[in-house]
Amino acid sequence: MRKFYLLFTVFVFAVVSSLAQDLAGLIAEGDRAVKEFNNSAALAAYQKADKSFPDNWEVKWRISRAYVDIAEHMPEATSAEKEKQEGVYKKALDYANESVKLAPDKSVPYLRRAIANGKIALFKGVFSVADVVNQVKADCEKAISLNNGGNEMQGIAHYVYARTHAKISEKWKPARSVLGLGWADIDIALDNFKKAESLHPKLMMIYVDHAHALIREDEYKDARKKLEKALECPVLDEDDHQRIEEAMKMLKEIKDK
Repeated sequence: MRKFYLLFTVFVFAVVSSLAQDLAGLIAEGDRAVKEFNNSAALAAYQKADKSFPDNWEVKWRISRAYVDIAEHMPEATSAEKEKQEGVYKKALDYANESVKLAPDKSVPYLRRAIANGKIALFKGVFSVADVVNQVKADCEKAISLNNGGNEMQGIAHYVYARTHAKISEKWKPARSVLGLGWADIDIALDNFKKAESLHPKLMMIYVDHAHALIREDEYKDARKKLEKALECPVLDEDDHQRIEEAMKMLKEIKDK
């Protein structure tokens, strides 16, 4: 009997270890596809993991990320195409919500929900969906306050928070205050861009958007420094080649200012 129990224990341990390896392998497969900018392959790997491990918060937020990446590059010339794109963003939001429910003490699910909602807000027009924008702000603040997930994730959280403040503060404060968006502040944006850069110093998009915000404030010298730093960054996002062109164009436009 003792021998049987020992063999059974070894068998169970082997099965559990195999399942864990399968999950890790599928996540790793999806993550490799993300780095190769193969969004459909990434989604397929994560969906396979989700089918076998339906209550895993790390899989859920990765599916949300994949849907956002796919939606960002969908055609939107016709109303039908725009409707389809919005539907994919909503799928991203659904999976982020599931991840938040499964891991309310983790930063990344809140960050992914902020990003999904942010995309929906931009799609609809940020000043027409104040409740969505306020949720983006709340989720960024929650992700930052939990302060887990690693420096890169925290850097992205500060970046999204900075972008939100920068975008909303473009509108005259009395006008947006009526909408419940009076909290936006360009100084908070600039401060969080700096924090984002310190936490994720190789992410090109942070420097480009920071430069945009500095130019609004006529801080051209600092903007040039950010754009030069952006051009030193490695390509980590599939849109970084466009950002390189954007940074070069901006540098040319403000070189004498």
